[in-house]
Amino acid sequence: MNPQDYIDLKKLKIPNLSQLKILPLVAVFLVAILLFTAWYQVEADSEGVILRLGKYHRTTGPGLHLKIPFGIETLYIVPSQRQLKQEYGFRTDLPGTRNRYSGLDYPQESLMLTGDLNIADVEWSVQYRISNPFNYLFRVRNVEFTFRDMTEAVMREIVGDRTVNEVLTVGRTELAQAVEDELQNLCDDYETGLRVVQVILQDVAPPDRVKPSFNAVNQ
Repeated sequence: MNPQDYIDLKKLKIPNLSQLKILPLVAVFLVAILLFTAWYQVEADSEGVILRLGKYHRTTGPGLHLKIPFGIETLYIVPSQRQLKQEYGFRTDLPGTRNRYSGLDYPQESLMLTGDLNIADVEWSVQYRISNPFNYLFRVRNVEFTFRDMTEAVMREIVGDRTVNEVLTVGRTELAQAVEDELQNLCDDYETGLRVVQVILQDVAPPDRVKPSFNAVNQ
């Protein structure tokens, strides 16, 4: 037998016993990370939108789900079953409580010109829901701000087609319905993924500076 065929035990690298004990711990740690990043939960009032490598793949409902980790699949949670609200001309801090921040209102939102060239102070709110999570996330940039601008533009357009007496008295219900219909048409045209539930006129009145004169004329 050739002497070169003998194994030199001194030169043979045998793994250390302590290193062998660490390997299972590393494996368990990697599996834990994998499971932690793969599992996700969607609440009862929401939906999960999954992108795979940046492209839409699926929408999941409430409950526990799995996704491919390490950035291959990305999750977006959308509160699609929650009723949302935006307010114009005022702000509400607590349910049932209107807080005007020490008398400060929002005239840049509420003051508008009527069709007979009078000024009305219109405060209103819009209740809406997310009907299409994908469109809500990816069709329109800054969709909440866009929806707010659309709502204010529609309200000003509808008020501008009516007299001040219609806005302040008999035409309020019809005005709110007209704003709701036109706003929903715009949301559909722009594919915002939003559904308008209700437009509520909170307070419609003459501006504070002309209220005494307006009340005197009515009396």
